[in-house]
Amino acid sequence: MAKGTTVAGIEMREGLFIVHTGDGKGKSTAAFGTLLRAWGRGMRVCVIQFLKDSTGQWGEIKAARRLGIEWYTSGDGFTWLSKDLNEAAEHACWGWKLAKEKIASGNYDLIILDEFTYPLIYRWVDVNEVIDWLVYHRPKDLHLIVTGRSAPKELIAQADLVTEMKQIKHPYQRGIPGQAGIEF
Repeated sequence: MAKGTTVAGIEMREGLFIVHTGDGKGKSTAAFGTLLRAWGRGMRVCVIQFLKDSTGQWGEIKAARRLGIEWYTSGDGFTWLSKDLNEAAEHACWGWKLAKEKIASGNYDLIILDEFTYPLIYRWVDVNEVIDWLVYHRPKDLHLIVTGRSAPKELIAQADLVTEMKQIKHPYQRGIPGQAGIEF
């Protein structure tokens, strides 16, 4: 979408690079809330979820399928449960390759790279390469959201908006397991 064009009567300006990080719950949830808001405004949206297994049936994936939202997973499950970290790294590299294709295509107004900080933290994908690539290839009107704990300082420095989720209290601390529709 060219600068100065409108989506649902609202003029698009410069695309924002947004990071949701921190040790608290709500990073992905905040991104998906923005996704729904954008989709509701007629914007073209896409999600690439890192770490999550392609066979996962989480609530957000089910909802996205029902709404016709483009959604990809590029993982083999949660890293701490992975049987083969080299395979997990390959999945992450495939996800970054897919992300670059989607970002450079110019076919989207908003792309979410959910849990993308983990491939950066584990050095499966080089943070400096990511930032350099984004500087030269991300369309100026594309909104990009990256989620995940411990966002690298380089990513934070490049972002237009950074929100840190801080855990104050969590049901896990009382032995309450994750609940369908709330946690997944």
